[in-house]
Amino acid sequence: MSCDGSGVLATPTLQMPAVAHALDSRPVPKLEIDVPTFDAVYTAHVAFVWRVLRTFGVAEAQLEDAVQDVFIVVHRRLPEWEGRAAITTWLFAIARRVASAVRRRKGNERTETMIDDPEGPADTFAAMSRAQAAATVMSILDAMDDDKRIVFALVELEQLSIPEVARMLELNLNTAYSRLRLARAAFEAAVKAQVTP
Repeated sequence: MSCDGSGVLATPTLQMPAVAHALDSRPVPKLEIDVPTFDAVYTAHVAFVWRVLRTFGVAEAQLEDAVQDVFIVVHRRLPEWEGRAAITTWLFAIARRVASAVRRRKGNERTETMIDDPEGPADTFAAMSRAQAAATVMSILDAMDDDKRIVFALVELEQLSIPEVARMLELNLNTAYSRLRLARAAFEAAVKAQVTP
């Protein structure tokens, strides 16, 4: 409906769809967004990208190359980033595609975790304990199916909220909650199985 000069809404006419179409076809002004620099994105989010790639099953030996692949895409596409989603959501989507390509290309090769130049026996023991704990967690996560593992890692390890994770994965909120509940139960059962003789 349109307004006739007296402030009263006029009765619709056959010409109104054409007017509405003309109004809809006007160019929409583009909102100016503050695109971060590549260096700022890399510094702030390289650890996040590394963890996401690992969560998606990229083997330790392939992580460095996979992270580099993600940031090559980021470097190329950052000027096009429109800010419609959080930068972490955008990085997550890129990392997900890169992880899929890496797994298809090379498979899941495993290597032992290296301990870098420890300073003494106490440091060696602490580093070995951390490496064993990390390896145990990763082996439990690797045993989960992809759907549960990804939701679990994003919520429990990345500390993202369930609504954020549901948006990132394009899931119904109830589905995301269900996957998290099942993943937590599977994780607890696996931990109990590891510590029970």
